[in-house]
Amino acid sequence: KETAAGKITESAHPARFSPDDKFSAQRVACKKRFGIYLPALPQKPM
Repeated sequence: KETAAGKITESAHPARFSPDDKFSAQRVACKKRFGIYLPALPQKPM
């Protein structure tokens, strides 16, 4: 997209995933603490 002056616009929102995520460990620890960490949950048989 471009502005009326022809300048290319930038997204106002950050990317959903960043490879240099500095807070991943904190999110995982918080999810484990409250029991909502998905990889730790047992798989339900279909």
